[in-house]
Order: sequence, then structure tokens, then C-alpha cells
Amino acid sequence: MNLIFNIVFLVFFVNTLFAIVTVFKEKRDIAATWAWLLVLNLLPGIGFLIYLFAGKKISKERIFDIKVQEKLGIDQLVSLQKEQWSEKELLPYDVLTNEAQQTARLFLDADQAIFTNHNEVKVFTDGKDKFSKLLDDIQHAKDHIHIEYYTFYSDKIGHQILQALQEAQKRGVTVRVIYDSMGSRGQTRHFFKPLEELGGQAEPFFGSKKSYFHSPRLNYRDHRKIVVIDGVIGYIGGFNIGDQYLGRLEKFGYWRDTHLRVVGNAAVALQSQFFMDWNATVKNSPESAPIEYADRYFPLQRGQGTTGIQIVSSGPDNETEAIKLGYLKMISNAHDYIYIQTPYLIPDDSVMETLGVAALSGVKVKIMIPSKPDHAFVYRATEYYAQELLEKNVEIYKYDNGFMHAKTMVVDGQMCSVGSANLDFRSFKLNFEVNAFCYDRKLTIELTDIFAQDLNNCTKLTPEYFSKQSRWMKFKQYFSRLLSPIL
Repeated sequence: MNLIFNIVFLVFFVNTLFAIVTVFKEKRDIAATWAWLLVLNLLPGIGFLIYLFAGKKISKERIFDIKVQEKLGIDQLVSLQKEQWSEKELLPYDVLTNEAQQTARLFLDADQAIFTNHNEVKVFTDGKDKFSKLLDDIQHAKDHIHIEYYTFYSDKIGHQILQALQEAQKRGVTVRVIYDSMGSRGQTRHFFKPLEELGGQAEPFFGSKKSYFHSPRLNYRDHRKIVVIDGVIGYIGGFNIGDQYLGRLEKFGYWRDTHLRVVGNAAVALQSQFFMDWNATVKNSPESAPIEYADRYFPLQRGQGTTGIQIVSSGPDNETEAIKLGYLKMISNAHDYIYIQTPYLIPDDSVMETLGVAALSGVKVKIMIPSKPDHAFVYRATEYYAQELLEKNVEIYKYDNGFMHAKTMVVDGQMCSVGSANLDFRSFKLNFEVNAFCYDRKLTIELTDIFAQDLNNCTKLTPEYFSKQSRWMKFKQYFSRLLSPIL
């Protein structure tokens, strides 16, 4: 008996020692540190395998490769805008509130996100409408098409988009595609081969063309959704390329998402982000070359619209969590209301506190989440935080008409954000994201009205809703919450 006890104690001691060494040898915040220690100690041996796939950080060399990619075509504009800012020549001060001006300056300093004005913006909330317009724009492209998606499945809509890209390449249009190998898992090995045989280029982000198994990391994924056509038209938002985003999978039903089509200089900012991601991706590729700056990629123009936009990015390559800072700034500046749609509600302490302060101060804070999970642990953690926010006077609604995947925030009818970043740890710290922060009352009111329409398909959560849940369900929520920093 003593021998068995000693063996168990020794195994536990050695496992704990290795867990401490493994976790503390890489810099991370305290919440993630404790979460990984919990996993490694609760699951001896197996926990280290999980850490290998989901916990190990990108090497400093790899991050540096991404960091050094210059914002081609943007650097001089950033310097110029900072000069114009000091002389009050940059922003339409008669239109933007003081809070919006402060937010715009935050992004200019924190992310070198240039302010672009006179953009035309079209909002898509339905996959059929979004893909129909995207296909039309691809068919009318004249010079180049740059596409970057977390998910590019080889299903019906995937083949339809691929066919349109092949036709464009045949017309002499330059086609480049970045896809995330983990997000596009299950994709056939030679899916992009017909496009490449025509001269087009397709590269997996942090992966291998041979198989997604060559990219085992669960974290540090390219979660961005970017399309740039001729440097004039840009797409950004939550839709990926796959049949489920058209509501064709019974598991999810109708897919409710939000995407923007932008015509104007905001497309130039999206182009810059694509340049950086492409050049980092093809660094070791023998088949694709980096893009070099050319005027045709950055055709500065004065659009016919009225929307001011900043394209803001964030990711593990930068310790400044620019998108999260933007969310915090918008929330803290709100006077009347804050409406948020997110599929994953797993905020860190700073976001939780800021939302709570806003709600307790009389600001109407409404958050819409899905009514069904696509990831079990993530959804249980979402429920936990929803209940916590409910106690802080935040109104929580679950969307019943399918799956809610939109990532939007609207504040006071003045500012809004649409992009790829969820309100969770993963989007703040672990994945590469991009959002459009928009300064336009008309667009913000449109998104506010869309939120109000979605409320007709929602159930408002109450304390009674959570009190009726089983003890087992509550245990899963509490346990998932402990793992939230690494979910």
C-alpha cells in the first residue's frame, strides 16, 4: 500500500514539477498560466499533449518575421495623419463626437490604423446576398483579387468561388488566396490545384499544402476574413466560405452573420493588411513570392460615401491588443446604449468590469449570443459569463432563429465595429483578427435597427432561466470558466 502511495505521489510530484517548468518558461498572463497549470495537473501526461497542440506559443523568430512586415503604402500616410491631427486638419470635427475623435486617435497610435473617409458601405446579414455580390465583384475584377479567409471549404460554395477565381485568372487577373489550414480542415489536398495551374496562388497560413496535419496548432490561427478587389472594393466581417454560412447544414440551421462591403480608401487599408499576411505566409514557400509595392495596388481615391473607417488588426504578433482596446474605449465612452452581438462571450476582467460599470451607470447594455453551441466548452463558458453580466444589469438575449455568428458593436448611434473578433480571450490574444471601426451615424443606426429586428427572434435570459438549470449544467459552466483563458 505504501509502495503504491509513494509511486502515485512521485508521479504527481514529477508531473507538477514539469507543469510548472513548462508553463512558466513562456511569458503569458496570470489567468492563462493558472488555466494551463490546472489542465496539466488534472490530466497527467495527456495534459502535455494538449499543451503541445494548443498551448505552445509561436517562436520569437516567427513572431518577428510577422512584425517586420511593413505596412506597404501606409507608413507615410500614418506620419502625415499624425501631423494633420495636431493641426486639426484630419477629422471632420463638426461630425465626429469628442469620444469618436479620441477613439480614432487611439487606433492611429496603437495600430497605425489610418483614418479613411468617404467610404461607401453595404451591410450583409445573409449569406446568400453576401456571396452573390462577392461572386459578381470577382467576375468584374480587372487587375487583382486578394482573398484571405479562416475557412475556405471545398464544398458547394467553395467550388463556386474557386471556379469564379479560375475564370478571373484566365482573364489575366492576378489571384492570391490565403486560407487557414486548421480553419479549412477537411479540405481536399489538391483543392486549389486548378487555380494554381492557371497561374493563381494559394497559400495556407502557418500550414502545409499537403495536409492540415502539418499545422497542429489550435491557437495562433488566421481568423481574418478579407477580400480586396482591384484595391477599390473590400470585404470584411464574420462570414467565411462554406455551405454552413449559407444555412445549408442542419446542425446550425439559418446562419446569422454580419459582413461589410466597402468601396473607398478603407480598401487600401485592407490591402495593406493582406500584404503583411501574404508576405509572412510565403516566406518559406518555393511556389509563391512576396508582393512588392506597386501603385496599382493602392489607388487612393475619393469615394462617394460618407463613412469614416479605420481597419484595425490584432494578434499574437503584437502585445498591444488594439481591437480589445477599441472595444473598451467604445464601451467606456457610451452614454445611452451599447448593443453587442457575439457567438462567444468569454471576456477578460477588463472587459467584464467596463461592461458592468457602463450598465450600472444607466447605459443600456444588450448582448446577443447563440442559443446553441458549436463548441461545447466555449458555449458553457459563454453561459457562465452571461449569468455574471446579468447580475451587473446587462441584458442578455439568445438568438433562436439559427446560429448567431455576427461580431458587431454599436454605441449611441455614433460608432460601430464589424469584423472577425469575438468578445473572448481567443480573439484578444490567440488569433489574428481584423475589424472595421466605423464613424457614421447612418451606418450605426442601420446596425442598431438590425439588432432590434434580431431581438424579435430572441429569448431574453433571466435569473430564473439559470436557476432552473441542473447542477451538472452549472458544474460544466463553472469548469469551462476555469479554462476560459485558453479556450
